[in-house]
Amino acid sequence: MALNNHHRETVEKILAHPASGNIEWHQVLSLIESIGEAVEEHNGNFKVTVGPETETLHRPRGKDIDEQMVVDLRRLLVQAGYGEPGAVEDSRDRDYGDNRWGKPE
Repeated sequence: MALNNHHRETVEKILAHPASGNIEWHQVLSLIESIGEAVEEHNGNFKVTVGPETETLHRPRGKDIDEQMVVDLRRLLVQAGYGEPGAVEDSRDRDYGDNRWGKPE
């Protein structure tokens, strides 16, 4: 899918190393809605699906997203083909909800 200039700039900010400290939530939400799906849940969180990945994102208190959300978004974008594989190192252990724990595979 072709991205407009604003969406391309947002992708570049998310994938940049080191991460930019001024990525606004409304830019991220606009990007996700153009390349995937973002559904607001009853608790104010957003269930975001981009490509094969689904992630729950919490609306930030301010206008900018935090560093952990940048990491989560990088993973989503790379898995959907918007970045280079191996560019994202996610060191968190995850509970997959089916008695599996560990690093993402």
